[in-house]
Amino acid sequence: MKQLIWISILAFLAGCTSQTAAKKESEEEVEEVTGSFETWALTPPMGWNSYNCYGAAVTEKEVKANADYMAEKLKKYGWQYIVVDYCWSYPHPPGSIQNNPPQFRLKLDRAPVPWLGMDEYGRLLPDLRRFNSTEGKNFKPLANYIHQKGLKFGIHVMRGIPRQAVWAKSPVKGTNGITADMIADTTSLCPWLNQMYGVDMSKPGAQEYYNSLVELYMEWEVDFIKMDDIDLDEKYPYRKEEAEAMHKAIMNENAKIVLSLSLNMKLENKEHVKSISNLWRISKDFWDEWEQLKLQFEHVNNWSDMSGPGHWPDADMLQLGKISRRGPSGPERDSRFTKDEQYTHMTLWCIARSPLMMGGDMPDNSDFVESLLTNDEVIEVNQHAIESRQLFRTQGLVVWTSKSADKKYTYLAMFNLNEENSEISVELADLGITKKTEVRDLWTKSTVGTFTGNFTSSVNPHGAKLFRITNK
Repeated sequence: MKQLIWISILAFLAGCTSQTAAKKESEEEVEEVTGSFETWALTPPMGWNSYNCYGAAVTEKEVKANADYMAEKLKKYGWQYIVVDYCWSYPHPPGSIQNNPPQFRLKLDRAPVPWLGMDEYGRLLPDLRRFNSTEGKNFKPLANYIHQKGLKFGIHVMRGIPRQAVWAKSPVKGTNGITADMIADTTSLCPWLNQMYGVDMSKPGAQEYYNSLVELYMEWEVDFIKMDDIDLDEKYPYRKEEAEAMHKAIMNENAKIVLSLSLNMKLENKEHVKSISNLWRISKDFWDEWEQLKLQFEHVNNWSDMSGPGHWPDADMLQLGKISRRGPSGPERDSRFTKDEQYTHMTLWCIARSPLMMGGDMPDNSDFVESLLTNDEVIEVNQHAIESRQLFRTQGLVVWTSKSADKKYTYLAMFNLNEENSEISVELADLGITKKTEVRDLWTKSTVGTFTGNFTSSVNPHGAKLFRITNK
């Protein structure tokens, strides 16, 4: 059965408060961030992250292959970051698919094994076998390869200090006699990866340790840091002090490194997380399941008032293309999302202005997946729209709206979360449009027609449409 939904004047008025706040953001916030760390990410970052397809075991060859693809096919559309996700210091056996790889303790002296690549100051180094150009010392050769293609290089880091550095009593660079065991909080543990202890930021030398990390990453020419184990769920404490320490270290070193915090940040900490990072995860790990995609609508709506130049709520990576080659969730596969669901996925991330981090192994992209990543009119909505907000959600039908930066156009995204085809209708006056106007379908890049009074479109089950309406 088709459903016909009309937006009432009351629904429009209910959105006025958020619309007014968004307008204020668009007019004032760019000026506010001038000269601050937020200028390093004035638009939502766009890139590729190795986690969804390679888990903890990505190799340099695979990173370079994705960089090659991005440089050739995506760079001109704004894609730029190549991010090596977690456990790049772990000495995986060849072909290993182990995720969250643990360390163990030898019985005699409690030494952690396997021993991770680490320098004399307790700072982790890339594993030589997987990243052969590094010589087991640093990521600079890989960063240079990526930079030469006009792209930017990023790494994942875990909060805290390596447990093996604490065992070895490694000196903290920049201090006089302080060692890793003196600043470690051995009660502050990540529940899913046992390689690190937390850092007690009240201890002398704690900030110096984080400063030394950023100093090292600057030597590696890192442009982007994804810092993990900052939050998890309602029972887990927000690791405010260490997140703040990484931000301070970036600022202390004038590093101009984009900082991403992970994962599942609590709304109660939204002002703090906005004040110290450029993007932050707003959900648990997102995978290619329809029920999870539906849940993301609630997350992006809850965080929509925090989006703006330099600070972007992150709905997680794009589950498109070939994923889980070495885990970390199920067997190797093409995304289980149908084509309609992939349109919904990409449309929601774009209208809500989430960062766009491709999760699939890009050299194996289909023509369809490539078309999702290279539609310049859709990407424009993600990168430069303002006043993004949910207009309404009722009976499984959702409408979001935003405006072009010059206010010439209104963007309208329609989503059908139901199991049957539905028609969605919007009163144009509720969008501030009172005259005959032209509507363009951004996915098909075609003019739908001219309309007066209202606009109605049929949307497939689990599907989405994205329109550009000329403001008149």
